[in-house]
Amino acid sequence: QVQLVESGGGLVQAGGSLRLSCAASGRAFSTYAMSWFRQAPGKEREFVAGINWSGSSTYYADSVKGRFTISGDNAKTTVYLQMNSLKPEDTAVYYCAARNFIVLFERNEYLYWGQGTPVTVSS
Repeated sequence: QVQLVESGGGLVQAGGSLRLSCAASGRAFSTYAMSWFRQAPGKEREFVAGINWSGSSTYYADSVKGRFTISGDNAKTTVYLQMNSLKPEDTAVYYCAARNFIVLFERNEYLYWGQGTPVTVSS
């Protein structure tokens, strides 16, 4: 059974920082791409950032480029999302997701999902 567990969400003021963590368990994740998505109230779940299976490539939504950084340990048993210069529009539930090898931007391409961690950015 594959499990992804997110943590690190919370309430922060605009301009502040948070680091989200996603702990993976259940099987070897060395061949999995890991991504973060987010879903704000009343909106579709959207891609935020992803890292491919080797860790050699990362991808970001235009809205977070230069502010967010995705990283992982060598085995990608834990993936992080460092979020800096947070804005109120970053408020959402953030989800970790996994799929084979490469990062894709569509939520339907991901097989495994965590339960989500909420992030609230106050103005």
